Amino acid sequence: MVILNGYIDMKLPFASSLKGRRAVLNAIKERLKKFNLSQLDISGEYPKEASIAVIFLSPGEKEAVQQLHKIESLLESSFPEVEFEMSYEIS
Repeated sequence: MVILNGYIDMKLPFASSLKGRRAVLNAIKERLKKFNLSQLDISGEYPKEASIAVIFLSPGEKEAVQQLHKIESLLESSFPEVEFEMSYEIS
């Protein structure tokens, strides 16, 4: 069993307020629920940038990376206007 700890950093050029950013983040977090993972909004005060920390347990490193690619694919197809950058570490 491995634990994947990841970060999803986003650029939201269209968000003009924290309320607008929160609306996008809530939609993203709702979509991520289907992956059975823990998630936390770790964004700062700047409304045009956002970050979500995710963590999940997987049977192996290969399966963890596959799950991460599925998450990335879902986010890119569901939210094409948002720029995503993902980083992760497996332990």
